[in-house]
Amino acid sequence: MLRTLLTVLMLSGLALAVPVAAGQAGPQQHVPAGKARDLAQIRSSKVLRVLVNQSRNSSGEVKGEPVGVEYYRLRALEHYLNARVADGQEIALKIIPRAKEQLLGALQRGEGDLAAPGELLDPSLVRGVDASAPVVDQVPLQLVGRKGGRSYSRVEQLSGRTIALTSASAAGPAIQVINQQLALRKRPPIKVEWVDPTLAVEDVLEMVQAGIYPLTVVERPIAQRWARVMPKLRVDSKLQLARPDAMRWYVRQDAPMFQAAVDRFLAGYRAPDNQDAAFERIYRRQYRVHNPLARKDRQRLEALRPVLQKHGGDQQFDWLNLAALAFKESTLDPKARGTGGAHGLMQITPSAAQRVGVSNTATVDGNVQASARYLAMLRRKFFASAQLNERERMAFILAAYNLGPERVQAMRAEARRRGLNGNQWFFQTERVAMEQVGMGPVNFVNSVNKYYLAFNRERASLERVAKR
Repeated sequence: MLRTLLTVLMLSGLALAVPVAAGQAGPQQHVPAGKARDLAQIRSSKVLRVLVNQSRNSSGEVKGEPVGVEYYRLRALEHYLNARVADGQEIALKIIPRAKEQLLGALQRGEGDLAAPGELLDPSLVRGVDASAPVVDQVPLQLVGRKGGRSYSRVEQLSGRTIALTSASAAGPAIQVINQQLALRKRPPIKVEWVDPTLAVEDVLEMVQAGIYPLTVVERPIAQRWARVMPKLRVDSKLQLARPDAMRWYVRQDAPMFQAAVDRFLAGYRAPDNQDAAFERIYRRQYRVHNPLARKDRQRLEALRPVLQKHGGDQQFDWLNLAALAFKESTLDPKARGTGGAHGLMQITPSAAQRVGVSNTATVDGNVQASARYLAMLRRKFFASAQLNERERMAFILAAYNLGPERVQAMRAEARRRGLNGNQWFFQTERVAMEQVGMGPVNFVNSVNKYYLAFNRERASLERVAKR
């Protein structure tokens, strides 16, 4: 893969000054917005600070292997800028992950020199910065559903349908225009469900494949990329939602020389043919969520609800958090057996149960009680800080349930050392976990989170059943 990248750069006429090295986000340098930082200042500092979309699709490494789509482009830019410079004067790339909707604001504040979303941006967000030449030109938005479901070829067919979108999706304005057209025809609008901020575009695609969300809209390169590792996705390529647009990078308006260099680089850059090899190998074998509200599973949840509510209430946990963990651990099967003595609905081990004073975990009541107490102990001893919001707190508790609390605390410390947010698991501290131990713990937390969100969407009906 690396050899292909080097060959492409040589064929493009770009001399290579330094070897490719895995990048880590270091401490952030907050530069006042009024202070210019053009190419000369970047070279003088020897650091190119790149604000990347924090989604795993756009950026990220798994045990040293790149899986983010922007990785090779940014590394190639680094080499381009370092061509023909003297030894010791090379620029090093610093990756700074941010939520997509925060990228351009952070760029304007001087927290980075370049913003690389890896996706189309909502045009309303693009102000006060300069756009690069196209990174990928003529990119259409594509409707994505699940194979076996209805496909669509005309926008009128989407009238009254629900589409799940991540925040700042470029599909939002496109759907707004379509809804204006539908209103003129007196047709019901397309409903947009803006998903929880713990979900990135790849998470929504996974939940569409599972049947949790019915439909989503993403850029065609993203749809095609993830369809290679999520075989149940259906891409409705005949449906045109909006005119194709260009994916771009963004620079500050006070950096014309840097923008010119970026544009020259993009004009000659060609992506390696096998740049997704690691991505496909890693994600093809990853755990995929299932729909936890299929009829049989819903019946199981209804039967288990009283005990989940009882022990959730005792330990001040939302009972749906316990339900989500139970679905991930045992698919709501009290007879499930795991490894290392883990067993039952919550897959708690006897030693963990004994730590919280529960001796009998063979019953559903004892199994849930032990798990709820253990989760509460982790929260009390390690994650009680008021600086954690409740979704992030639960994510850290789940990571500790899977990895051990001391290891998670060490990852938080490492995240802070790199300039990441140690109080945020999703997309921040999880990056350290991906690099150190791989996708297992990250998938565990993400899966439980997705099951919780799936249950929470149906909370009213699930709790209505309880009141009959």
